[in-house]
Amino acid sequence: MHELSLAQALIDQVKALLKDYDAQKVIKVSVEIGPFSGIVVDSFEFSYYALIKEEPQFYGSKLEIITPPAFYQCPFCGRKFKEDELDRDKRCPFCKDSFLTPLGESDILLKTVEME
Repeated sequence: MHELSLAQALIDQVKALLKDYDAQKVIKVSVEIGPFSGIVVDSFEFSYYALIKEEPQFYGSKLEIITPPAFYQCPFCGRKFKEDELDRDKRCPFCKDSFLTPLGESDILLKTVEME
């Protein structure tokens, strides 16, 4: 489960920020997980909360996860659309072509940290 190692890396990054800003406590951590990252959001969230039990400066902190929608573009007709607009055969909803280009991020990004 790579979500555990990603959650640990996030915690380590936030701990470094605490030190850099001479803060004592984390209030909220906000991350964006790209739609093509391969990260299971529930597993990542579970891992984060399990790991912070050993980190007193994280007690009571909240994790906000932003998950932007996946978009695709059809190279045949050129239209862009959300993943939920695909037809049941995973084809372009406009021209029915099956060769689609995914549009969106494939990483995890630390957006904000609230601390005191």
